[in-house]
Amino acid sequence: MNFYRKIIQTSLFKITSLNSLSVALKIGIGLITSKILAVFVGPSGMALVGNLRNFLTSLENISTLGFQNGIVKYVAENEKSKQEFQKIITTVFITLLVTALFLSGILFFNAGYWNTRIFGSNTEYLLVFKALSLVLPFYVMSIFFIAVINGLGKFQKVIGINIIGNTIGLLVSIFLILQFKTVGALLATIVAPALLFFVTFYLIQKEIKIFQIIKLPFFDFQVLKNLSSYSLMALVSSVFGPIVFLAIRNHIIQDLGIEQAGYWETITRVSTYYMLFVSTILTVYFLPKLAKASTLSETKTVFWQYYKVILPLFVLALTVLYFSRYFVVEVIFTKEFLPVTNLFFWQLLGDVFKVCSLILGYQFFAKKLTTAFIITELFSLLLLYFLSLFCIKVFQIEGVVIAYAFQNLIYFIVLSIYFRKSLF
Repeated sequence: MNFYRKIIQTSLFKITSLNSLSVALKIGIGLITSKILAVFVGPSGMALVGNLRNFLTSLENISTLGFQNGIVKYVAENEKSKQEFQKIITTVFITLLVTALFLSGILFFNAGYWNTRIFGSNTEYLLVFKALSLVLPFYVMSIFFIAVINGLGKFQKVIGINIIGNTIGLLVSIFLILQFKTVGALLATIVAPALLFFVTFYLIQKEIKIFQIIKLPFFDFQVLKNLSSYSLMALVSSVFGPIVFLAIRNHIIQDLGIEQAGYWETITRVSTYYMLFVSTILTVYFLPKLAKASTLSETKTVFWQYYKVILPLFVLALTVLYFSRYFVVEVIFTKEFLPVTNLFFWQLLGDVFKVCSLILGYQFFAKKLTTAFIITELFSLLLLYFLSLFCIKVFQIEGVVIAYAFQNLIYFIVLSIYFRKSLF
């Protein structure tokens, strides 16, 4: 009880509560969208949407150069210094805009290549990449504006943007899926985030006159150098991670069929929903605690608060979910997706191990252990890929979640050994 009293007494409680509302809304909208996808596009369409989402995650982080966290930090630190603030805004805006336009050209003129890589030989999805090339600059700028607003300390506005974005995503998804089925689902995935540009542009103009600040003489390469260290870790996990998942899903499509890949995408979606709550409490409560911890004893206290309170609650929730899995699948999706219930045990077990390792992984960010993070992250992703190939061959589609569980167990053991002085 003391733990919860401490949270309530901190300034983080209001932020956590407000963010929890945003997360709950996001999950609710996600469930509705999943139901619509299940009814109108089925497992095969779900697999294609999963491929596009993985591709978009990589593209988003490449086009923003992984700068988001760095932007928040430097905007917050230099808000009162007009010249430094102007340098940051100008340099990042110009850099991201040029990068986005360059990538848009690559997407537009090589749409056929990307279509084959992501969706196979079906050319009806060429339109998706043409559309993506047109909306990418708007998407990148909206991410930039959100990071600046966040750096200015307007956290409530950031949450408001997320709520508006999720609502727009739902409305656009409903319309496009009903009109165009699978193609509509793919277009909704790329169009909805780009529409958020108009909301973020309006809100940032109320905070700062963005185009009065941006002036070419203030472009400073030192700003890019400062941001590079913050972007490296973000790029490794957010670019290579989706690429590995995309490769695994394409392997499943080739060996087991697109419907089996759709079942895996379905269980991954379910996992994403409940993992949001853990990632939120980690970000708003435990990460600041880890960053402030200056001794091994303080770090150990933070770790064991997490393991004694958050982990048991998470395990309890997943136990309830496991025994109600048939009901959950029929409510969220359709009876056509009932084979997904066979994947629950290993997926949930893998998520338990993942939650065990998450708090340790956040220590890399809290203490800026860049090299150690990159080595362990690449090891983890390669382990997942090769374990998946082996287990799929032996256990069919269930093999991919078996591989996921063992990969997270091994990753947790590795991090426990690396941070053993802080744990024991």
